Amino acid sequence: MKKNQINRRKFIEQSTKGSAVLLAVAAFPTIVPSSVFGKNAPSNRIQIGQIGFGRIGMTHDLPEVMKHDYATVVAVADLDSNRLKQGKAWIEKKHLDDFGKSVQVKTYDNYKELIASKEIDAVVISTPDHWHAQPAMEAALAGKHIYLQKPTALTIEEGRTMADAIKKTGVVFQLGTQQRSMNPWPQFKRTCELVRNGRIGQLQRIQIGLPIDPAGGDITKMPVPSNLNYDMWLGSTPEVYYTKDRVHSQTEIDGERPGWLRCEQFCAGMITGWGVHHFDIAHWGMGVDLSGPLEVEGRAEFPTSGLWDVHGTYEIHALYPNDVRVEVRDTFPNGVRFEGTEGWIFVSRGNVGVTATDPTAVAGEKDNKAFYASDPKILTSNIGPNDIQLYESPEQHTNWLECIKNGKETISPVEVAQRVGSACIVAHTAMKLGRKLKWDVSAEKFVGDEEANATLSRPQRFPYGTSYVKG
Repeated sequence: MKKNQINRRKFIEQSTKGSAVLLAVAAFPTIVPSSVFGKNAPSNRIQIGQIGFGRIGMTHDLPEVMKHDYATVVAVADLDSNRLKQGKAWIEKKHLDDFGKSVQVKTYDNYKELIASKEIDAVVISTPDHWHAQPAMEAALAGKHIYLQKPTALTIEEGRTMADAIKKTGVVFQLGTQQRSMNPWPQFKRTCELVRNGRIGQLQRIQIGLPIDPAGGDITKMPVPSNLNYDMWLGSTPEVYYTKDRVHSQTEIDGERPGWLRCEQFCAGMITGWGVHHFDIAHWGMGVDLSGPLEVEGRAEFPTSGLWDVHGTYEIHALYPNDVRVEVRDTFPNGVRFEGTEGWIFVSRGNVGVTATDPTAVAGEKDNKAFYASDPKILTSNIGPNDIQLYESPEQHTNWLECIKNGKETISPVEVAQRVGSACIVAHTAMKLGRKLKWDVSAEKFVGDEEANATLSRPQRFPYGTSYVKG
């Protein structure tokens, strides 16, 4: 599928023999839903493959994609055979075709085979963080459109390699930074428009509050479950023994956060997990989507025992263009606070669905509201036709699907994704080294600090990783 057309498949294959066409038409049911020959005809549908069936795929990505009658999830891939079976059953139970029958979902124990399938137009990647960049890059090279969970990568180099490959192919890419979209949190776009249009005066400072993960985790060595391709699950990261708290639950998928989120080998912790969301809003509000920090200083506490080793309590101080200071702490309220010369605005997810005109949204932090300011009048300030009006997306997955159809750029394209991911990784490096670092945004390197530059990449275990992808 190319940008402006979704017509690779044809519902009735044309034959060189006219009689074959007549037979096919004669055999077709007399009563056919109008959508079959209308805008949602099979030749106009977006055929989607789901890569990774876990907590996020089941509770977030798939439900949003499956809302649309022009998108059909036809395949699922997972290297855990139990999850693969669960994925197939779950999708087929909830996903119906035009005839009211369950969509038949193909299963793949290797996502590469799903990507190679000619019937797949696009993929949703809901895998652990260390398995984001490689399948996204491979999907792009195969001409598949991509919805990718954040972050894009765990190193600057890996993210850059992926981003450049995607830009060259021209496929439609969307990062799962759903705070940019109107549903379910319109207050983020509204806040960024107010800030960009000077409603709090000259922007001076931003405070970002993020949570932290607990230490702990069972270090007991355990036999690898027969249903899990553990070597492939480790991917490009070093080979280490299996223990359940390093991977994910071996029972039914539930809402608990899996252990890999707390292991630096697979995830940098909340600084990238939640950090991408709030840094993204900070970037949007500053108008630096394609830029990043100029200086970063940080400190953090890291566990000294147990399995889980991502950061604990921390603080980060960054300098951005236009002399804007960004401060990040786990002790701040979860959200983003923009401070200017004439007031401030705090925004968070808080009460889902509050809008700028909702009077209940104008309250203090003690009321756990998602959207409030130093002066309530700031929130209801009019954004006129001559003001800066930011990209409006109805919902992140919907925006992605619409852009596949119309060929336009998504609200969170790959270069924007790379830049916000880089900001989080740079902050993480500052936390690890505990000193001020200067960052060259254009070169994506630290200035005059070889120890810091050594973190821009990490060895990739053959045959996994973007280093071994053949373009």
